[in-house]
Amino acid sequence: MSVIIRKSLLELVFTGAFMKRWNDKLRPMELVEVDKQAHKMLVAWILFVLNSRDMDVARKRALGESVVEGGLFDYLYRLIITDIKPPVFYRIKENREDYQRLTRWVIGQLTPRIMPLGPDFTKRLTSYLMEPEEKGLARRILQAAHLYASYSEFKLLKTINSMDHELQEIEQSFVDRLGALTDIKGVAELLDEGTVLGQFARMCGRLRFQKRWSQTPRVPETSVLGHMYIVAAYSWFFSMEVGACRARMQNNFFSGLIHDLPELLTRDIISPVKSASQEIGDLIREYEERELERVVLAPLRQGGYEDIAERMAYFLGLEVGSEFKATIMRDGVVEEVLSEDLAGECNLDSLDPKDGELLKVCDSIAAYIEAHTALRNGISSDQLHQALFRIRQRYNDTPEVAGIQVSSLLADFD
Repeated sequence: MSVIIRKSLLELVFTGAFMKRWNDKLRPMELVEVDKQAHKMLVAWILFVLNSRDMDVARKRALGESVVEGGLFDYLYRLIITDIKPPVFYRIKENREDYQRLTRWVIGQLTPRIMPLGPDFTKRLTSYLMEPEEKGLARRILQAAHLYASYSEFKLLKTINSMDHELQEIEQSFVDRLGALTDIKGVAELLDEGTVLGQFARMCGRLRFQKRWSQTPRVPETSVLGHMYIVAAYSWFFSMEVGACRARMQNNFFSGLIHDLPELLTRDIISPVKSASQEIGDLIREYEERELERVVLAPLRQGGYEDIAERMAYFLGLEVGSEFKATIMRDGVVEEVLSEDLAGECNLDSLDPKDGELLKVCDSIAAYIEAHTALRNGISSDQLHQALFRIRQRYNDTPEVAGIQVSSLLADFD
């Protein structure tokens, strides 16, 4: 069965931008599900790299696939059950019959949206969600990443909720459950904010403070952190549509997950500014790369995490000048290739391929849905209308990009 991504699935992924977290606590800012999921999967990627160092290529690919899909399954489940307080949900999970009854209902709600992904995807999702007690390495990595991201949010709330009677119990629960996972390589270092790894993970979480379209009112307001997760999820689904090999699918997901990481250092510079002239675009890119090396990559290398730094550099396209260029790795050397090559002779795990144009399509679709949703929610803005027009015009001129019928997909939103 061929996979054809539909509007309903894309919009479902985006709904995490509406879903409030900790909404029974005093909050310094709105905390939303998609931001938490982004932080979780960034941490899961770090743990995946560290815990697969000694694995052969086949086991590493299988672990990466399990981490990505497990993270997506968890997110889709969360979008349906919405705002059940963790203690209540944990009580439900203690009773297998109650949990499976709830999960069957969730799967019934998800099925119409995920059907275009094919029966095998639905089968894997069902198997994953119905057996939560399975404790393989991928699940434990995701659990550790989930707890780390949630604990990071808790620390933001802690000082302004000092009179809350639940606070001490909540924190002790995080400490105990994370403590039980410190046998996973990297978890202890992540929890120590004095380490290079702890500082990097905390830095990634700061992207939730950085709002996109900062001069344009929108509902919902999306952060750079949440946008990266949405692009990553879209990249995975569209990779399925175009028949990408396993390495290419994983590379596309993780590239989407970190593609705006340099905005930690520059903020969200809008496309019209970047494209005002070649000189300005080059200047911004040069500054991003220099600061990325100084603040992120060099400390990781010096701290013994050269493999994390090198994968980040590959995903960000530093060797070829852009994350939106298609690349492969041949004999340890990064090569720029055409998108058509990735659909043919370069669609091989052994070449470690990564899409560039497909990532750009996902980035554009995510921006389109952000603008379209804000307008649908009653926000009238010239900037939003202009953004929709620019994106539609770009893909009207080239309706198929990287094997994706972009213009016809965008037409579904009219």
